[in-house]
Amino acid sequence: MAAIAKPRKPGTARSRRVLRKKPRRIRLGTRADVRARTVLAAERLAEAYPVAVCALVHANPFQLLVATILSAQCTDERVNMVTPGLFRRYPDPAAFANAEPGELERIIQPTGFFRQKTKAIIGCSRDLVERFGSEVPPRMEDLVTLRGVGRKTANVVLGVAFGIPGLAVDTHVTRLSNRIGMTRQADPVKIETEVTRNLAPELWSDFGLRLIMHGRAVCTARKPNCPGCVLNDFCPSSTVLVTS
Repeated sequence: MAAIAKPRKPGTARSRRVLRKKPRRIRLGTRADVRARTVLAAERLAEAYPVAVCALVHANPFQLLVATILSAQCTDERVNMVTPGLFRRYPDPAAFANAEPGELERIIQPTGFFRQKTKAIIGCSRDLVERFGSEVPPRMEDLVTLRGVGRKTANVVLGVAFGIPGLAVDTHVTRLSNRIGMTRQADPVKIETEVTRNLAPELWSDFGLRLIMHGRAVCTARKPNCPGCVLNDFCPSSTVLVTS
């Protein structure tokens, strides 16, 4: 009598190999290919989204700075639900600098990671009061010295509040820049460097905002809508791209 094969249990060598399977590696082509693809993506997205909009509601550079800190690992919609009451309670950097941490934590709790964000906002506000006369400095070199502020946050503030070119690399920009074949990098600073070197500086800020808009509306993380994408005829990740 032949032995009956036992069903394979989850977590066996075969299933582990499947789980470790790497995603398909996109061929970027030459530097000229990457540059042409980046420029074309910028042109197409400019047509699809004529007005590049930052979804974070704000009235001044400081409010945008705080809102951007709150937006880490949180949707802009949820941040916009919290900030009206937040800015009524704390209208300027001095008010945030003197905030009682527990009270601030309770207000921003819906945005997640509220303890870390509270420390960042209070620390950043104190830096502004003590070193910059309560004004948000319009320079990358100064912004990144503020507690809780990295290049992504600084680029958002520079581009949206001051009109100074910068590519803010968030999760959407990271995902799309790799899917479209503008870079293979995962590090935000390297992505910023590789993408911006192929575009004129005056395009950087709006291109970043449009990538975010497109990432939310079409090229989503779990189920990208390739048939409805304006980049589907040249994007190497497209499921409808016809190659010769």
